[in-house]
Amino acid sequence: MAIAGHRKTPSEANPWKLCQFWQSRTASSSSTSSTQNLHNSQSSTHQNGAVPPSPRSSNKVSLVARSILPTRRRLRLDPSNNLYFPYEPGKQVRSAVRIKNTSKSHVAFKFQTTAPKSCYMRPPGGILAPRESIIATVFKFVEPPENNEKQLDQKSKVKFKIMSLKVKEGIDYIPELFEEQKDQVAVERVLRVVFLDVDRSSPALEKLKRQLAEAEAALETRKKPPAETGPRVVGEGLVIDEWKERREKYLARQQVEAIDSL
Repeated sequence: MAIAGHRKTPSEANPWKLCQFWQSRTASSSSTSSTQNLHNSQSSTHQNGAVPPSPRSSNKVSLVARSILPTRRRLRLDPSNNLYFPYEPGKQVRSAVRIKNTSKSHVAFKFQTTAPKSCYMRPPGGILAPRESIIATVFKFVEPPENNEKQLDQKSKVKFKIMSLKVKEGIDYIPELFEEQKDQVAVERVLRVVFLDVDRSSPALEKLKRQLAEAEAALETRKKPPAETGPRVVGEGLVIDEWKERREKYLARQQVEAIDSL
C-alpha cells in the first residue's frame, strides 16, 4: 500500500549520491595512506644506509641484455653453413663461398681456420662496400684414407670462421684492424667442411663448379692491366701525338706531289 503525502529526502530520492560521496572519501583516504607509506619506506631506506638504484646500474643491465641478444649480421654467405669440397684423396681441392655486404656501411671480413697448415683462403680478408659481393676461394689438402676407401661421411674437424668489422670508407685493409677493434668484431659464421663425391652429380657440386668458374674469371679480370687512356709513350719520355703524326704524314705527301708536278 502506498503512503500518500510522504515527501522523500534528497538522500532517499537519489541514493547513488551517498555512494559517490563515500567512494570519494575512501579514494582520498587510500591515496593519502599510500603516499604516507611511500614516504615512510623512502625515509626508512635512507636511515638504513641503503642507496637507491643509480643510472649506472641500469646501463650495466642494458649492456648485459645487449650481449645476450643475437648480433645483427653484416654479411650474407652462400653457402651459409658449409664449405663443400670435392673428395679427391691426396690432392689439393678447392671450395668457394660468396660473401655479400648487406649493411649500409663498409665492412671488413677475415677468415680463420683451425688447420692453417693444410688450408688457406684467397683472399684471406678484405673490405666490401655496401651491397658489394665477392667469391672467396678456399684451398684444402685432402688426406688419403687409411683403408683406401671413400669416406665421404667422415666428420672433418676442420672449421672455418668468418668475422666482420664495420670500418670507415676509404680505409685500407690490414689484418691488425681486427685486433685493434676486437670489441667491435662480430663472428658471422662458423663453416663446416663437407665432402662431395666427384663421381656423382649433385646440385651442390654443380653450384660449386659455377662459383669456382666465376671466381677464376674475376681473378683474371683483376690481373689485366688497366686500359690506356692517355697518349702512348714509346722509348724513354717520347710522347707520340697521333694528331701530330697524321699531320706530318699529310705534309710529306703534299711535298711529294709538288715535286712530281715539276
